[in-house]
Amino acid sequence: MTESTKGPAGLSSGATLIACAESWIEVEALRQLEQTAELPGMRAAVGLPDLHPGKGCPIGAAFLAERIYPALVGNDIGCGMALWQTDLPTRKLKPERAAARLQGLEGPWEGDLEAWRAEHSLAPTDFDTALGTIGGGNHFAEIQAVEEILDPNGYAGLDLDAGRLLLLVHSGSRGLGESILRAVVDQQGRAELDPDSAAAQAYLSHHDQALGWAEANRRLIAQRLLNALGADAERRLDVWHNLVQPVDWPGERLWLHRKGAAPADRGPVVIPCSRHCSPSGRTTKPVRPRISVGGSTPTSSAATQCGSIAA
Repeated sequence: MTESTKGPAGLSSGATLIACAESWIEVEALRQLEQTAELPGMRAAVGLPDLHPGKGCPIGAAFLAERIYPALVGNDIGCGMALWQTDLPTRKLKPERAAARLQGLEGPWEGDLEAWRAEHSLAPTDFDTALGTIGGGNHFAEIQAVEEILDPNGYAGLDLDAGRLLLLVHSGSRGLGESILRAVVDQQGRAELDPDSAAAQAYLSHHDQALGWAEANRRLIAQRLLNALGADAERRLDVWHNLVQPVDWPGERLWLHRKGAAPADRGPVVIPCSRHCSPSGRTTKPVRPRISVGGSTPTSSAATQCGSIAA
């Protein structure tokens, strides 16, 4: 990995890009990263290897600021990846039969929403009929199989069974997150919020509600798929990559905004098959990041073959 503030990417001194020389990154994404680095109170704007353009600010980046920028988190508050270990033997999977069983999962869940909210300590919202649905964009649910173990010791720490199928879910807070961002933009525009202001406290309260909603949504998506396949599973990880959180810095409190950027210091994460993958090499890597003084270096533990039979 290389890190630079000046050099081949030609970035301004306020922006940092962490990527290898072979990474293809659009010029517009770099422009958005520089533009975000110049926002008032911005301490750091860091682009990661999958940096790509978003609606005004780049995706695949993290931002450290003195104030709160709801627009940097975006509308899909709480979006993240969750991985389940199923009890289904890989050798018994019949893709065509599984795909037939998974028809109709794009529609609303017909179960007991009130009981689901109570189980997950969720307050009712106007968007609860979307609970258990994946949404559009790059969201997905995939049945996966372990194809290759790259780091046996690291893989052992993930508590995965190489002979059984995995379920990976990528989704967020759906219309709830959109409504939260829209309310802030309508009242405050896309400007920053003073963390001590009433507007910021209201945003953070709704933001945290959306985090819980998004996690419960991923769980329900998984339950619907598992029920359709007649399988049981245990969740191995659930990591948000769209949120803002306070950070205690020496002598002050700052705010870390993640936009498509999973934390490297909270255990294993999943790196899904990216837009750079070839059709014959679609692999997803569960990894346990290794932190170094100069940054983070992910260590791959396994490669899983993607099977997007639920979309």
